[in-house]
Amino acid sequence: MSLRKAFELPRVFRRAHRTLSTTASTSDERVSDPIPPPQLDLRFCIWVALKFETLRIPEPYNTVTESLCTANWLSLYWEALQLLKKSGVVITSESVRFLIRGYCKMGLIHEALEAFGRMRELDCEPDAHAYNTLLRAVLSRGIFLLARALYNMMLKSNCLPTDYTYNLLIDGYCKDGNIKSALDMLHEMELNNLSPTAVTFTTIISGLCRGKNVDEAHKLFNTMKERGFQRDLATFNVLLNGFCKQGKLEEAVSLLRLLERDGRGIRLSGYSSLIDGFFKARRYNEAHSLYGRMIKGGILPDVILYAIMLRGLSNEGRVGEAVKMFAEMIQRGLLPDAHCYNAIIKGFCDIGQLDHARSLHVEISGHDGLHDTCTHTILICEMCKKGMVREAQEMFNQMEKLGCFPSAVTFNALINGLCKAGKLDEAHLLFYKMEIGKSPSLFFRLAQGSDHVSDSVSLQKKVEHMCEAGQTLNAYKLLTQLADSGVVPDIKTYNILINSFCKAGNMNGAFKLFKDLQLKGLSPDSVTYGTLIDGLYRVEREEDAFKIRDHMLKHVCEPSFAVYKALMTWLCRGKKISLAFSLYLEYLKSLPGRDNDSINALEEYFMKGEVERAIRGLLELDFRFRDFNLAPYSILLIGFCQAKKVDEALIIFSVLDEFNININPTSCVHLISGLCAKRNLYDAVVIFLYSLDKGFELGPKICKELLECLLVSQDKRKYAIDLIGRMKSRGYRLHKYQYRQTISLLQQLQEGKAVKLFSEDNTD
Repeated sequence: MSLRKAFELPRVFRRAHRTLSTTASTSDERVSDPIPPPQLDLRFCIWVALKFETLRIPEPYNTVTESLCTANWLSLYWEALQLLKKSGVVITSESVRFLIRGYCKMGLIHEALEAFGRMRELDCEPDAHAYNTLLRAVLSRGIFLLARALYNMMLKSNCLPTDYTYNLLIDGYCKDGNIKSALDMLHEMELNNLSPTAVTFTTIISGLCRGKNVDEAHKLFNTMKERGFQRDLATFNVLLNGFCKQGKLEEAVSLLRLLERDGRGIRLSGYSSLIDGFFKARRYNEAHSLYGRMIKGGILPDVILYAIMLRGLSNEGRVGEAVKMFAEMIQRGLLPDAHCYNAIIKGFCDIGQLDHARSLHVEISGHDGLHDTCTHTILICEMCKKGMVREAQEMFNQMEKLGCFPSAVTFNALINGLCKAGKLDEAHLLFYKMEIGKSPSLFFRLAQGSDHVSDSVSLQKKVEHMCEAGQTLNAYKLLTQLADSGVVPDIKTYNILINSFCKAGNMNGAFKLFKDLQLKGLSPDSVTYGTLIDGLYRVEREEDAFKIRDHMLKHVCEPSFAVYKALMTWLCRGKKISLAFSLYLEYLKSLPGRDNDSINALEEYFMKGEVERAIRGLLELDFRFRDFNLAPYSILLIGFCQAKKVDEALIIFSVLDEFNININPTSCVHLISGLCAKRNLYDAVVIFLYSLDKGFELGPKICKELLECLLVSQDKRKYAIDLIGRMKSRGYRLHKYQYRQTISLLQQLQEGKAVKLFSEDNTD
């Protein structure tokens, strides 16, 4: 009997087909108690595989797959296909796809790629279904370069992609954050006369939202309606979540109202997005109100929403309530995940109860999955804040043993802690450890080879050539090696180190890192430039600081307010207040909607010495755009004091006070000192009383300076005695050694009375 006839035994087919039919008919009736897949005969499995192209129902396909995977017959199946090929049986692409699908189902991606690469041995070319099966597996592992190479290989072999092919690639590109390529795929799809579906558009909307381009997502959402596509609840939820994550809560609420107007309500995931958005915007009352509305509507929270509520309560400082909600969650039979524990641990850290946080960490340390990289990062951050750098290093070293690998955030936290502790060498060493990762840089190794792979473009070409040569498995191995090369330092890591070098006065080291990050393909941000500008001013290189600013503008990096703030601060210290003011106005002109003529008028007032008019105009401009920031006013006020133009500083103080704007303690100190130097003691006392009323506790140096100035003034001595009484009633501790001269003066005025106002202990 021939092999083909052996696989066509009617009795085998009838017996197995009855089993398949029973499975299909009872699958819906017994969802709660599914029956295991039937263990079919290997010969029948191969017979069905050879007939896949003529089958139109999925049940045999799925059942055979389950059977072969369960019995681990995939390698035997491959050998049988080879034997059939030698016997003259035509092997179809669909038959091999079944094998690829089986390997993918079992997570054996290497074997799936090997089977795909060996299809030519069976004299069959992969069809669109085979490519799609492999593409789905590759994309699920995030190997996007290989997916693109497979798609190009598909086109070159004249295998027409299907709508499923494009949907897979669009979804993959969106998850990779490459929206441009996703939109290109959408365009190619339409050029090939394939119509996108609502799922296609929802996928792109989701990708745009993940890329923080929620406005474009909203436009595409409206385009769906214009083109007649049904926008289902999934589409609404994606956009709602996007609005919430970008803090566009008014738009999110409008979308909710649109849903309710159509007679549809949001589900639990929608509530979770909105509540999370309100918490992040510190709109706590609205978050709690929405949570209460959800509960009244009969929707109970799941673990995800509980984690959001726990994090929100902890951020609000209501850690006790968070702990109670945590207990409520457990009573309901829900098992807290790592996010829930992390919310409580961070809450304890935020209120300074590190011991409670560490105790909770110890409690969960024996449970797999309940402590993750985030847990350790939270604790390492808090330890570094408290100066416990050695303990933070010990926890960091223990992470890998526990199966938790440090992220870029973990590295950044510890590097920052080491820098603040003055351990710059150790911080730099940790940076190199982060950069090298688990293995030396793959790009470095490849660059030494004959192909000279030195960037992503040349790597993509290499992968495509390997796929076309049938070396798909080797291409996969190459890319997975790259993925395992370690944690890559991000721009935040570089900024931390650059800042440390700048503060240490080592500008050469800072600029070496600045060049290094650009060679690694990273772009300096406004923090990088601001840090370098600040560092250059520290070593009195003002001209170079402005060159860095010019470099920033040339490379199309819009300076943030932090950059302008650094420049303004140093210019004011150099008594170049007019230039600092002009620089701030330049920043305002870069903001959308600002009227340049109005801003130019303010500059003209300032240059003419009409400070009050200029400051009032500036405040009105800020209030009009709801963009008030105290920092520039404080910098100018302090700058005038440093330039010994206290009258102008006092004008700024008076205008701000008139608008009910609280002036910060640092500005008060500079004003009091400047007024004392000018012997304008009346206004100095007014400023000091202002600071007392606002609850500021000024340092002993400025208190001593004011009191001594008052005591040596014949007509202001009574103010000193009154102030000392007020200071004592507000909790000031005046140490007698720091105020020896003041005490001596008071003793001369009121023998035996003044000394009692001072503390004998060492507390200020």
